[in-house]
Amino acid sequence: MTAPTRALAPATSGQLATFRLDGDLYGIEVEHVQEVLRSQQLTRVPLAPTAVAGLINLRGQVVTAIELRERLGRPARPEGTDPVVIVVRLHGEAVSMLVDSIADVVDVDAGDFEAPPDTLEGQARDLIRGAYKLDGKLLLALDVQKAVSA
Repeated sequence: MTAPTRALAPATSGQLATFRLDGDLYGIEVEHVQEVLRSQQLTRVPLAPTAVAGLINLRGQVVTAIELRERLGRPARPEGTDPVVIVVRLHGEAVSMLVDSIADVVDVDAGDFEAPPDTLEGQARDLIRGAYKLDGKLLLALDVQKAVSA
């Protein structure tokens, strides 16, 4: 029996905002990024899914904070390290993602897009659209819509 083949997400050319999470480089389409903030005070939400780190107050607007380490099946952030908050806007709604650090905005070409690495397992496999090879490093293209759907 062969494993079911996964449909490859469409490749995109353009700019990706990149960030680091547990040592790996990820990217999302720059048009989804509203702003990037240093660590914010989180208000916990009782009985929320584990990926929901809490709520932040963004200039009077309550925004859900999604812990990407949890969504991608990575270990918890080390004690004493504050996350960086990436606020994304999807369908008119703001949602924030907690990451380790922000990197650069990079230009990518659809011709450099490849299927997600076979080493991805579990939840990460469903959240990564594919990968771009950039100067000796691998940039994992995150499906931001799926990632913030806790």
